[in-house]
Amino acid sequence: MTLPNKLTLFRIILIPVMIVLFYIPWLNNNNIFLNVSWLYFIEFIIFAIASLTDFFDGYIARKYNLVTTFGKFLDPLADKMLVFSAMAILMLNNSGKLPDGPLIPMWCFVVMIIREFMVSGIRMLVAQNGTVIAAAKLGKWKTFITMIAIIVLFFYGIHDVVLYIGQVLIYIACLLTILSGVEYFWKNRKVILESV
Repeated sequence: MTLPNKLTLFRIILIPVMIVLFYIPWLNNNNIFLNVSWLYFIEFIIFAIASLTDFFDGYIARKYNLVTTFGKFLDPLADKMLVFSAMAILMLNNSGKLPDGPLIPMWCFVVMIIREFMVSGIRMLVAQNGTVIAAAKLGKWKTFITMIAIIVLFFYGIHDVVLYIGQVLIYIACLLTILSGVEYFWKNRKVILESV
């Protein structure tokens, strides 16, 4: 197994750790600094490490010609698993600190999930012809901005400005999610329409 694929698998292994930490009440009920809970601080560290592996696995794969079909499939899947796990933690767990609702709106979370199911369906259709679709640039930007938004929202307790920046970034990521979904459909419309 190539090093990039090992890094991708390591990123996936970190996800259950994030979920387990979510269920430890003490971490959520105690702050480390400036209204940032131990939970969000540790989740930030794990998420940041996982995000770095996302950068390095792609960089190493391209630089040393270690791009594999397995990697093209697993890397975007690992990104989705990581991002949705972190988003779920932020959406489900603000301990009632926000009177206006969750850190991430439910509708935004649902839109992103629907897009991922749609893109995964397109990937399966195209794979029947022996073709593997690598992540498109718009999709990569969507993932990057979503990851930045998640990191910012882990520190929302510091100040209202941090919260607003994080939520604006989530809305931008949601817009890019829709646009990249439309792009996937348009680029592969021939295969999709032929399968109807």
